[in-house]
Amino acid sequence: MTNDASPKAAKKLFIKTYGCQMNVYDSQRMAEAMGAEGYVLTEDQAEADMVLLNTCHIREKAAEKLYSDLGRLKPLKSEKPDLKIGVAGCVAQAEGEEIVRRMPLVDLVVGPQTYHRLPAMLRGEAPAILTEFPAEDKFDHLPARQATRRAPAAFLTVQEGCDKFCAFCVVPYTRGAEVSRPVDRILREARDLVGRGVREITLLGQNVNGWHGEGPDGREWGFGRLIRALADTAGLDRIRYTTSHPNDMADDLIEAHGAVPQLMPYLHLPVQSGSDRILKAMNRRHTATQYLRLIERIRAARPDIMLTSDFIVGFPGETDQDHADTLRLIEEVGFGTAFSFKYSPRPGTPAYERAEVDGALADARLQELQALLTRQQKAAQEGMVGRTLGVLFEKPGRLPGQMVGKSDYLHSVFVEAPEAQVGDLVQVRIVESAPNSLHGELVA
Repeated sequence: MTNDASPKAAKKLFIKTYGCQMNVYDSQRMAEAMGAEGYVLTEDQAEADMVLLNTCHIREKAAEKLYSDLGRLKPLKSEKPDLKIGVAGCVAQAEGEEIVRRMPLVDLVVGPQTYHRLPAMLRGEAPAILTEFPAEDKFDHLPARQATRRAPAAFLTVQEGCDKFCAFCVVPYTRGAEVSRPVDRILREARDLVGRGVREITLLGQNVNGWHGEGPDGREWGFGRLIRALADTAGLDRIRYTTSHPNDMADDLIEAHGAVPQLMPYLHLPVQSGSDRILKAMNRRHTATQYLRLIERIRAARPDIMLTSDFIVGFPGETDQDHADTLRLIEEVGFGTAFSFKYSPRPGTPAYERAEVDGALADARLQELQALLTRQQKAAQEGMVGRTLGVLFEKPGRLPGQMVGKSDYLHSVFVEAPEAQVGDLVQVRIVESAPNSLHGELVA
């Protein structure tokens, strides 16, 4: 007698991730939550049984981009009426019911603090719109990380939310107040990642260096102590973290940069402006001079550290002198790279109602600032030529026998290494600097 029963085909999940590294991490955790419900990831949106858009709300027109993407899903929804469409992330948190009102094809809307309830929402056991800030810790309710081989570099969220309330930023309203995960859960997740092939972990948080989690003894730890504890994890060769606030660079964290070899010589420390007047208007709660003195202390602890930053150009009220002050700070610090943007008004933030700088003037200032940053980036990369750096191979290159990996300073490095494998951490002598990468040769 023949058994005609065949295994039930797995449902397929397509996720589009917008924005920051934390959204990348959140998308991975949502995929794992849905994996427990029988969903497997697909890169083909057309074959998906569920499409999830994990959104970012930092830049202007984020909501418009979402609605545009949802509009493009209408034909697929008409063709597949059972297709489930979900919106997650910070636009979901900010827009809530408005998303479903404008786009009835959306089946569920979930904020960044409630995505652990996605399976219950899909089963109809929870509301179709969840954007509150629950008292429960979502990490307590997410399934265990899947026991599969991982890429050699991974993200690990240790802190969420922000209490700084910078005048331009929506994060406190979309991600909520600062919450730090306890030490034991972070270490457990790190050990799990390392056990599945991860050699480099980037610790994530909206204000990651403000982390102050509960230690195994019930007492509060600082971020520097957490990094030291992570460095004791056998097999974890590299530690990074992002994104930081200057006011939370505590002494123990600065000391860790000089004392912990696994902590890479790379620090992203946003300053936003070099003008004290604009920094005050932004509610940054530090001055340009305080930032510069902090950089001196960090470089004293780790002289070879490479610094990167964020800059906002054309903030309401910015004058030519304010812009010149920012250029002066950039010249004094010397950044390896930086992210720079024209001011983007975000509804609900204190700066939203303030008069904006003329658009053409802001564009001109941005071009001038970016030209300076590009020169510094080029100089930093050229300064790597002749140096021997650690490179963690992440994937094969386009050429036969070529591998691509990240250097200690997070530069992409191309190396001819036909015998190498993904996950190898090797010493490479840098021989050439290209516009956005380096080329090197293996050191025997």
